Amino acid sequence: MSMNCRFCKRPVTHTLIDLVNSPASNSFLSKEQLNEPETFYPLKVFVCDNCFLVQADEYKKSDSIFDSNYAYFSSYSTSWLQHAKTYTEAMINRFAYNENSLVIEVASNDGYLLQYFKEKNIPVMGIEPTSNTAEVAIGKGIRTVIEFFGAELAERFANTWEVKADLLLGNNVLAHVPDIMDFVLGIKLILKDSGVVTMEFPHLMQLVDNNQFDTIYHEHFSYLSLYTVRQIFESHGLELFDADESHAAGGERIVGLLRDL
Repeated sequence: MSMNCRFCKRPVTHTLIDLVNSPASNSFLSKEQLNEPETFYPLKVFVCDNCFLVQADEYKKSDSIFDSNYAYFSSYSTSWLQHAKTYTEAMINRFAYNENSLVIEVASNDGYLLQYFKEKNIPVMGIEPTSNTAEVAIGKGIRTVIEFFGAELAERFANTWEVKADLLLGNNVLAHVPDIMDFVLGIKLILKDSGVVTMEFPHLMQLVDNNQFDTIYHEHFSYLSLYTVRQIFESHGLELFDADESHAAGGERIVGLLRDL
C-alpha cells in the first residue's frame, strides 16, 4: 500500500514503522459488546523522502473518532490544567492581551484552557467538534462552535461573522487532522494581520529517541518535526518565529509560535 504525502503530495512509499493492526484509540467496548467482533484497523506509519513528514493514512475517518462519545476530557488532568494556566499567564505577559483582544482555541475540548483567559476578562471563543466536551465548556460560559476546524469554517469566521483572532492556539490538534493543509489555511484566514499562533504537538525526535511507540495510534495522522512544521506553515505565509519545549507531558512536546510573513 502507498499514499500521497499530506503536504507535498509526492507518493510516499517508505515505512517508518508497521504496528500491523489495532482497535481505534478510545473506542472502548461496552459490556454488551464484549462478545461481539471488534474492528481492527491497520497501524502503519510512513515517511516522505521529500519533505520528511511522518504520517499514517486515515484508516478510520476523523469524524468517527471525534464524535459525541469522545472519551477524553482535558480537565481530568490537574497537571494539564496547571500547564494551561501557566501558558495563559505567559501569553498575557508576552503579548499584553486584554479586554479588547480575542483568543480562539481550536480543539478547545471542555474549556480547560480558555477558562483562564476568561478569568482575566479577555474575550475567548472555542472551536470543538466533540459535542459532549463542548457542552461542558459552554456550561462554563465559554462561547464554543461545535464543528471541525478548517478553511471553510475559518472563511465564515473571517468574512461572514467578521471575527478574527489576536491569539489562535491549538494544543495537541495539529497531529490529529487528516487534511493538514486545509487546517493551516484555516489558521491563516482566521488570524488578524498582527495575530500570533501557538501550536503544541508531540515531537517526532522524542518519539524516535525515547521509543515512544505508544504515541502512535489512529488519532495521530501526522508525527511532526520542527523542520517539516516550518515548511507547512511557510507554504501558507506564516512564519515560525519562536519555539520551546514543553515539559507538561514528559518534555516530549514542542510549542511553536507563528505569525504572518
